[in-house]
Amino acid sequence: MSETVIVAGGCFWCTEAVFKDVIGVDAVESGYIGGSVENPTYKAVCSGSTGHAEAVKVTFDPDQVSLSEIFDMFMGTHDPSQLNRQGNDVGTQYRSAIFPLDDSQRAEAEAAIARWNESHDGEAVTTIEGPATWYPAEDYHQEYWEGEGQRNPYCMALIPPKLMKLRKSFAGKVKS
Repeated sequence: MSETVIVAGGCFWCTEAVFKDVIGVDAVESGYIGGSVENPTYKAVCSGSTGHAEAVKVTFDPDQVSLSEIFDMFMGTHDPSQLNRQGNDVGTQYRSAIFPLDDSQRAEAEAAIARWNESHDGEAVTTIEGPATWYPAEDYHQEYWEGEGQRNPYCMALIPPKLMKLRKSFAGKVKS
C-alpha cells in the first residue's frame, strides 16, 4: 500500500528530480500548498503574493523506502538552514517546509528536523505546516527535468548537484 507525503524545498523542478530517482517512489507531482488563494497559478505563486510554497507530492512504497528516509533525503538534498530561499530563488514560495498528512507524519517530520540539526552546525528553519490544500501545478511543470529541464541552464546548474548529494548519501536507495 502506497503512502503520500508533501514537502517544499525551493524550486519544485529540483525537488521533483531528486525524488524521481528514489527506489520505491511511484509518483512525484509538482504543485502548490500552504497559501490563501484558491487554484493558484505559477505566475501568482512566483509573485510571492499567494502564500503558497512550490512543493512536491511524493507517493512511495513504504516497504521499499521509509517515511523517515524520505524526510532525510528531503533534508539532505536542499539547504534547510536558508529562510525563504534556495540559492538565487528568494521568497516564501521557496521556503523549506513539510506538510504532514497526519499526526504520524508530523512526528516523523519533527524527528527528521531534529536529526538534521544534530548532524549540522546550525538550525534548520524548515517549518511543519498544515493541514493545507494541495493544488497540482500546471502540466508543463510535471516531469520537468526529464524534458525541458535538461535544456534549461537554471536546472542544469542546480539539479545535478542535488542528484549527486542523493547518490552519495543514499546510494542504496537510488535508481541506477
